[in-house]
Amino acid sequence: MTDSTPPAVLVVVGAGPRATGLLERIAANAPELWDETGELAVHLVDPHPPGPGRIWRHEQSPLLRMNSMAEDVTMFTDESSTVDGPVRPGPSLAAWAGQFSGRGPRHEPVTGPADPGVLARPRPPRPTDFPTRRAQSAYLDWVFRRVLNELPPTVTVTWHRTTATAVTGPQDGPQQVRLADGATPLTADLVVLAQGHLGSLPDTRHRAHAAFARRHGRFHLPPQFTADADLSAPRPGEQVIVRGLGLAFIDVMALLTEGRGGTFRTAPDGTLTYLPSGREPVLHVGSRRGVPYHSKTRYRLQGPRPPLPRHFGPDAVDALVAEDRPLDLRQDVWPLMAKEIGFGHYHELFHTHPERTALPWPEFRAAYDRLGWYSAELAALVATAVPDPADRLDFEALDRPLAGRTFPEPDAFQDHLRARITEDVGRRENQEFSADLGAFLALLSVYGQLPRLVASGRLTARTVAEDLDGWWRGFFGFLASGPPGFRLRQLLALSRAGVVRFLGADVRIGTDDTTGTFTATSGTVPGHITHATALIEAYLPQASLERTEDPLLGGLRREGALAEEVIADPAYTHRSGLLTVTPADGRVIDPSLGRPHPRRIALGAPTNSRGIAAFARPRTNAPAFRQNDSTARAVLNALRESGGRGQRRPAGPRVLRQ
Repeated sequence: MTDSTPPAVLVVVGAGPRATGLLERIAANAPELWDETGELAVHLVDPHPPGPGRIWRHEQSPLLRMNSMAEDVTMFTDESSTVDGPVRPGPSLAAWAGQFSGRGPRHEPVTGPADPGVLARPRPPRPTDFPTRRAQSAYLDWVFRRVLNELPPTVTVTWHRTTATAVTGPQDGPQQVRLADGATPLTADLVVLAQGHLGSLPDTRHRAHAAFARRHGRFHLPPQFTADADLSAPRPGEQVIVRGLGLAFIDVMALLTEGRGGTFRTAPDGTLTYLPSGREPVLHVGSRRGVPYHSKTRYRLQGPRPPLPRHFGPDAVDALVAEDRPLDLRQDVWPLMAKEIGFGHYHELFHTHPERTALPWPEFRAAYDRLGWYSAELAALVATAVPDPADRLDFEALDRPLAGRTFPEPDAFQDHLRARITEDVGRRENQEFSADLGAFLALLSVYGQLPRLVASGRLTARTVAEDLDGWWRGFFGFLASGPPGFRLRQLLALSRAGVVRFLGADVRIGTDDTTGTFTATSGTVPGHITHATALIEAYLPQASLERTEDPLLGGLRREGALAEEVIADPAYTHRSGLLTVTPADGRVIDPSLGRPHPRRIALGAPTNSRGIAAFARPRTNAPAFRQNDSTARAVLNALRESGGRGQRRPAGPRVLRQ
């Protein structure tokens, strides 16, 4: 080739952590797969800053926190990563923050955080702190800039601060990416869609509630990302029904209390008291379970790391697939998943708290390994070996803690739930219960095995809809994705102050045209009806290609150029709302071709890869890093084979433009 040969072009739609992770793997794999004289032009298209993207942008309330400890957040591969490309370790959020505060290990400097004040006020996060989302934004910004420095000198990166509105082009030719700012479309050899979490237009139920609110002059907030929500409308003292007790609720709670000038005061015994500003509404909150997500643990494993996977790993998935029959998640798969989680729990209990066990670990493990999770023999083994019921795992009790419980009046339920939350926070901050962390690590391991089982097609359509995308997703979040303990202590203080009132389980939302109010009822407090003039749906929008707010995906869907995942069998059809891609390399399935589009790839939240987070806990062989590595290698190979290499002059330094 000659010096006039244009470079290979990769357009990445979205510039958040998933795009950053892909670039990091391109940098890592380039020495092996990319001709050092070949030019590659990478174009990032995102109206939000590269690295953090929209979800983790700096411009959000400083009150909002992560639900992970600083030491449990990384963007880098490590010794646990089973990737084909090279492992390139890097600092966790905690280690990075220590680097720029003068504490902790040093790493190869790039520059400090773009906003040094995010670490200086009042102090940088410690390893076991739950950092602000702004601290994570600064970390992701730093990671992105480090990745730019690690790319070969013949690779340029250009940021287009706008939205991609359409992708056109034949399967065997260049792709055109149109931009909302009216600039000349980008011509690409390959396009990667990495938009991250996307909003959806309200569904029929939420549209009905919105219409009711308009008719009566009330406030209604459909599901959306809390940092994007306008919460200025609820008036001081206004009665507000909030549906949802997960992380979105915790953010809403913070913004409508501290965010309106309220403060928390800590007593000598550690108890929090809330001092209202007088500007808060009153929040009546309920959900399906009726209780908040479990608090995140704030301790480390006390014993050796459990050797995971053991009962639900690749061999177990292979055996399930080999059965060549329809599988039901709860009946055929969950017992293995539960046994894996139990192994993580009991491994930590026996190794760290042997005084609370009645058998040697090798004897318990040998019996545990050969018994089924729901067998009477295993129940007897656990009862004998683990005398205290508080040290045993009971998933059914964990899943529905209010099942069968009723209370004669609301105040009795408030007392009960406050006692339960107090107990949960105490347990999750007491290392005597570190077995819970062993179970958590096993939960992560289980989650990483499920995509391959789903991709096999063995699960029935109904079980994917009701058990995988329904029950399991909610149960995993309830156990593993809860808020930091301090947030639940704040919730307790708000409850005691009367700013938050708990509704109960299986909350039902209605409307009353006579009074112009929303209503909430729950069988937990039979006969009690709550009336409110505002309704907040405190959970994330459900994935929906049909209702997506993303113009590019919406346009491709209307053109028939991409497919929603549809799982069907003679008994049931499940439309997941997710974009169908090939499991191995994220190629977009193009229905008009009947096969994967060779020039379009999609990664992350909108796809049927299901719940693979863009960053991860260190030393967990994170699925996102494996997927990023596989995709990066496929991208480099495809660009090289299509002519994106040759004897070209170096492109000079990398350029980042807005």
